[in-house]
Parts: sequence; C-alpha cells; structure tokens
Amino acid sequence: MITESDFDDIRPYNDSEVVEVINRLIKEEAFIKFAQQLFPGFSEKLLTNTLSEVKSVKDFQGKFIVRLAQYIIDNTTKGIAIEGLDNLDPNESYLFISDHRDIILDSALLNVMLFKNGFETTEIAIGSNLLIQPWIEDLVKLNKSFVVNRNVSVRQMLLSSKQLSNYINFALNTKKSSIWIAQREGRTKDGDDRTQQSLLKMLQMSGGKNFSSHFKNLRIVPVAISYEYEPCDAMKTLEVHLKETKAGYQKTAKDDLKSMIRGMINEKGRVHFHIGKPISHMLNTIEDMDESKDKYKALADLIDYRIHKNYKLWPDNYIAYDIVNNSKEFLDKYTIEEKELFLKHMEKKLATIEDKSEDINRLHQIFFEIYANPVKNRLELTKPEFITD
Repeated sequence: MITESDFDDIRPYNDSEVVEVINRLIKEEAFIKFAQQLFPGFSEKLLTNTLSEVKSVKDFQGKFIVRLAQYIIDNTTKGIAIEGLDNLDPNESYLFISDHRDIILDSALLNVMLFKNGFETTEIAIGSNLLIQPWIEDLVKLNKSFVVNRNVSVRQMLLSSKQLSNYINFALNTKKSSIWIAQREGRTKDGDDRTQQSLLKMLQMSGGKNFSSHFKNLRIVPVAISYEYEPCDAMKTLEVHLKETKAGYQKTAKDDLKSMIRGMINEKGRVHFHIGKPISHMLNTIEDMDESKDKYKALADLIDYRIHKNYKLWPDNYIAYDIVNNSKEFLDKYTIEEKELFLKHMEKKLATIEDKSEDINRLHQIFFEIYANPVKNRLELTKPEFITD
C-alpha cells in the first residue's frame, strides 16, 4: 500500500514540519537577503517576526507567499485576470497542465488567483536543478512544491519517474490536492508552447493498461498563461543565441537563480490566465486508437490545442508577428504608439545584455520571435479530428 512516507524525499512539507523549517530559514542569511530583494521595505526584524508567527503551510502561504505575490502584482504588473474558474468544482482536485513562461510566477500567480477566489492552492512541480541551496528547497517545499529529479542516470530516471507518477496520483486521489505541472521540462524559450509526450508517459506510469480510465482519474485541466511582457525575455533571447553560437553551452545554477529573481522583479504588463475545461470524455476516443504512441500524441495535441486557443494575445504579439514576417496583416490590432512602446521595451531589455559583442540583429530577431510565435500558433490552430467541442 502506497503511503506518504514513500515520497519523503520529494514531497512538500506537512504542517508538523513547518516550525522547524521556519526556524532554519530565519537563521539563513542568504534567505533573508533574498527576501529583502523581493520586499525592499522590509527589515530583517520584520521578516523574522512575520515568519515566526507561521504555524502551518496555509499560514505560510497566506502571510508570506500571497503577500509576496501581491507585492509583485502591484509593483511589476498592470493587473492580473483569470477566466474559466467556472469550469472547476471547488471540491474536486485537478492536474493543471500549463504553458511555462516563468520559473516561479506561473504557478505562484495562479495559486494567488485560486486563493483569492476560494479555491485550494495547488501543489507545484519544481525541478531539482533549481534547488541550488538547501534554503531554496526548504522555501519551495513550504510552498507546497514537490521535486522533479533532473540530471540523473537513465536507470535513476526510470525509478524517479515512477515515484513522481505515483506521487501525483497519490496527491490527486488520496490527499485530494490539486497539482500544477508545466507541459514541458524547462520554460519555453521561443514562445512556441508544446506539450512533451514524455510528460504524459510519466503520468501513465502510475496507471494500468487502460489509457482512458487512468487519465480520466487524473482530471487534466489545460491552463494558458500569458504575459504582456515576458518577464525574462532578454535572458531567454541571449540563451537561445548562445546555444546557436557556442558549442556545448550550458546554463549554470547562478543563471537559474538570476532568472528566478529577474522574473519576479521585471515588468510584466498585463497577465492573463485561462482555465480550460477538464479533459474527460474525449479520452474514450483516444483510447480506441491503435498504437500507444498515437494516444500520447493525440493527448498532447489536445492539450496544445486548448492552450493555443485560450492563450491571450496582446498588441505586442501582433506587432512582433508583423515585424518578423515583414507584413501589415495585424495593423488593426495595435496602434503606432503601442508599436513604439514595444520597440523601446525591446531596446531597454536587450541593453541589459552585458556582452556587447553579440550579434544585435540576431538578438532582435530572436526577441521578436518569442512574441510572434503565439500568433503563429493561433493562425495554424487546427482542431484535432477527434475533438467534439
């Protein structure tokens, strides 16, 4: 029989562990400095006093995480909106699969919107590569995060994937806790959101032979997250360029930490979430497909279709598409002033790239493609034949 102790190395912290973890955090100088970067007006004393009052996970989220997220919303966005909550039953648990644009904010902002609308917050999948310091692991596990092991051997990956699949199933159907997980490993760097079939194969590992019944039991809900301004657009632009020009280029742990901080403090403009309908009845049609690989592709195509269809397109997206394609197709979607503002935003963000020897024309092209690809996906949107709604 599977119990929570089977997942002690990856699961979030329980209420009984909160006080001990809080005591570790408030003694950690690096955590205090990190928190003060996010809350510039907070003294160390105010932070430690606030955290010392925390006695449960829900308490921690309400007093610290929601407060932090609201500070980010108030100071780095022009507002956040959510639609589709009427697709959810507040008494049910769901597996939210979403596009992935920012390391921290995608799930954090979704949880704030759920919290404010009377829903329970989700547990959050986070890659082990991001847990570069023990205090970071403490922080995210306090915030209902569970660990997805990265950079392990093939044999270890198989065991880790099986454990992860079992945990997600356990959390959804035994703990009755909703889950957030990205549709792919790592953030999309080019704005082209695609669900990895390997994710779906991992989810199936905790099920039986019947594809349809298992995925119905996971209650998948596609979520489209859209930022008017990508929080780390310049960093993503440089990363794509370095991968093109420098053989064997690899990000460092320092790069990941910088992305986490930049994502939280950089401007984002307007932010939009669209909660799709739970995927259920179409799984019967997928079940009848002959080959298992066709089933995984069909399910990935279905999730992508829902995300691309529900993704909020901003004037910046249309501007970038017209620039990339040297067209005037979407002139009615933006003004001259909006185009000038977007170009100024690009110049400002690319000016933060320290190495001035990089090909600026190529950087411009990559930057524009990040914003243009969601429009391209909408134009190429084709409903899979088996979809009935």
